[in-house]
Amino acid sequence: MRTRFTALATLVFASSLAAQQPYKPAAVTTTDYERAESRLAPGVQSLTSGGSVQANWLPDDRLWYRNGTGASAQVILVDPAKKSRVVCDAQLSNCPGVPSDAMTSGGRGGFGGRGGGGGRGGRGGAANGPPLEMSPDGKLGAFVKDWNLWVRDMASGRDRQLTTDGEKDFGYATDNAGWATTNRAILLWSPDSRKIATQQQDERHVGEWYLVKANAGHPELSAWKYPLPGDSVVAMVHRVIIDVDAGKVVRLKMQPDYHRATLGDNLSMRDYDWSPDGSRLALASTSRDHKVTTLRIADAATGNVRDLFTETVKTHFESITGWQVLWASNEVLWNSQRDDWSQLYLYDLNTGQLKNKVTSGEGPVTQVVKVDEKARTITYLASAREPGQDPYFAHAYRIGFDGKGPQVSLTPGDGTHAVQLSPSGKYLVDTYSKPDVPPAVELRDAAGKLVLPLEKMDISKLTATGWKPPIPIKVKAADDATDLYGLMFVPSNLDPSRKYPIVNNAYPGPQTGSTGARAFASARGDRQALAELGFVVVTIDGRGTPGRSKSFHDYYYGRMGRDNTIPDQVAGMKDLARQYPYIDIDRAAMWGHSGGGFITADAMFRFPDFFKVGIAESGNHDQRLYEDDWGERYQGLLERYPDGSDSYAPEANQLQAQNLKGKLLLAHGTLDNNVPPENTLLVVDALIKANKDFDLLMIPNAAHGYGSASNYMMRRRWDYFVTNLLGATPPREYEIGRKTGP
Repeated sequence: MRTRFTALATLVFASSLAAQQPYKPAAVTTTDYERAESRLAPGVQSLTSGGSVQANWLPDDRLWYRNGTGASAQVILVDPAKKSRVVCDAQLSNCPGVPSDAMTSGGRGGFGGRGGGGGRGGRGGAANGPPLEMSPDGKLGAFVKDWNLWVRDMASGRDRQLTTDGEKDFGYATDNAGWATTNRAILLWSPDSRKIATQQQDERHVGEWYLVKANAGHPELSAWKYPLPGDSVVAMVHRVIIDVDAGKVVRLKMQPDYHRATLGDNLSMRDYDWSPDGSRLALASTSRDHKVTTLRIADAATGNVRDLFTETVKTHFESITGWQVLWASNEVLWNSQRDDWSQLYLYDLNTGQLKNKVTSGEGPVTQVVKVDEKARTITYLASAREPGQDPYFAHAYRIGFDGKGPQVSLTPGDGTHAVQLSPSGKYLVDTYSKPDVPPAVELRDAAGKLVLPLEKMDISKLTATGWKPPIPIKVKAADDATDLYGLMFVPSNLDPSRKYPIVNNAYPGPQTGSTGARAFASARGDRQALAELGFVVVTIDGRGTPGRSKSFHDYYYGRMGRDNTIPDQVAGMKDLARQYPYIDIDRAAMWGHSGGGFITADAMFRFPDFFKVGIAESGNHDQRLYEDDWGERYQGLLERYPDGSDSYAPEANQLQAQNLKGKLLLAHGTLDNNVPPENTLLVVDALIKANKDFDLLMIPNAAHGYGSASNYMMRRRWDYFVTNLLGATPPREYEIGRKTGP
């Protein structure tokens, strides 16, 4: 009996040891790489169908949409009043009101809200001509030529010059500053198609950046205006209104604005709003450091400007939803995070005084879907307002202008939602999903009550291949109190008795996070593909990323190098290893692109004993070498000190390079006009001076996204982790896309 017990104990102990054995294959084969490649978008996107509705509303609140593609496509007619869903016959005889071309045209959906970008009326342009910003009536197209603004009469094809004093680097309707480059006109047409709101941008004394194209023969130089943090001269915009019929330029009587926007790091036409008759223009001006935003009203005829109100914040102001003027009622719908959440506020257009707060409570408002001025209600999207759900899931709500009534939940289903409202506001099409649950589409009424289900995505072909969705995760931040969320990708043939290396695909923010959209997707880059090679791949949205409270987003404001989510990533990875015993926390790695490349190198330098392998692609390693608007928005204005240092120096990766212990691959495109390659070369120089071993891949003539070399970079990434983290030999020179194309 004793012998039997001893044998049993020995067996249990041996099994326990086996459970702790790391997954370490001697080689990873071509078959393994092919299985991994099959999980990329080209291999999985065609294996799903349905789950999408582009609503085309008829005047009586009925709607039709196309379901499917090609010969199998159907046209569906939905009658909310009858709660009916009818498949139309080929002649549409059983679907009165549906247009005759519905079988061949997908129709036009709509989400409501106010658009951004260029001029209202859309884009146009001849194949060999400049892109045109079309007037709302479709009769004129505006374009930039020789630093001046022109219009083309679409009927006659004749061009007419509107401005004459534009000059090199001081042109009309341009916005090229820093990484942004475009030849389209940046402007906003008035609703009556008679006026244009735009700016003359002064970059005449702004510093330049240079890149050299590698080719046979003399090098080809690219030079453009690229202001940096701390520069004494940066791009400035002189606001103007152009009377198109008269060809008259009215300069607004105000100081030039910095090249800034209330959201983002480029000029935005969302910061202009015309009155319906074109007599007035509302515009928002943002300070260089993004801490002060002023809403102004300009007289289109005289150029006189009246300051309506100003909002000042401690870090940086962001209008998450945008703002808009309600001209009929002389009110302004304003978005602010002053109470730590993105909320909506109602202001008096005449006095500039706050009338009332419209939305309240925890959870940020993320989008204004529709403003019903007649009913004085607002339909909007917000997240973190449904108990027990992922705080990043967006839901639709409705509330009155006065903010006193109850917040009506229109989309209660567990998941993240997108809605399409009927013109009357009586019904909405609700599409919702989760990262691990495919989309469902439902028709709901104005109270959020289900009218009838419409569609569901079919993923049976996808799951038949062995595909599995990512696993939603929740972990603790470095403070051991804040909950963080993300996704985890594991091999489809996972053996829980083994321990797998963990690879963190990270992005620090501040303008976005690691995980991306919470909606269902059959592929998310190459995260699942990499997992198939024998890794646990994770994304964690740490503090400092958007989508939650203002304080969460501002966590490392001014400390971009020292607290840029890496402590949260380390804490989260350790928490995951406690939750999932098959994670080998002693074999931890990170990779990322752009901002993710920046923090990957930073992680290797500041946490050298934790991260064993890192791949830093196109990283902005020193914010002093990245365009002014981004750094000054999130790091603050650069301050120079008497000893020659400055406030940005502690965040520069090259100053920490001597700490490297693990395996690091640096990669960069040599024609990257977003994050100039000198960012990586400074790190290379520091590593050489510190006598550190590292790997470097400079991709000739590649821009920020690598273009045709993207698959090559992906394969090199797989090889690097297989070799240095898994300890195995990868197949030699495997070619991703050989069967499916780039």
